[in-house]
Amino acid sequence: MIRLRINGIPRTVQPGVTVAAAVLAAGHTLLRRSVTGQPRSALCGMGICFECRLRVDGVAHVRSCQTLCREGMEVSTE
Repeated sequence: MIRLRINGIPRTVQPGVTVAAAVLAAGHTLLRRSVTGQPRSALCGMGICFECRLRVDGVAHVRSCQTLCREGMEVSTE
């Protein structure tokens, strides 16, 4: 099992799970807001729509549907 934190809450996931899948499984359907304040979530699952961007380990705009979870990862949807 891989241990990570999503919005400060400890979670565990199986190896090979994407960040988007882990965040959605944790019950966070809102991944980010657009510059106009509109809610956004994972859309294409292939990394081409960029709707799934999150802050991962302090790095903004990481495509969560293309990033696998790693031990100790810090994910923020805010």
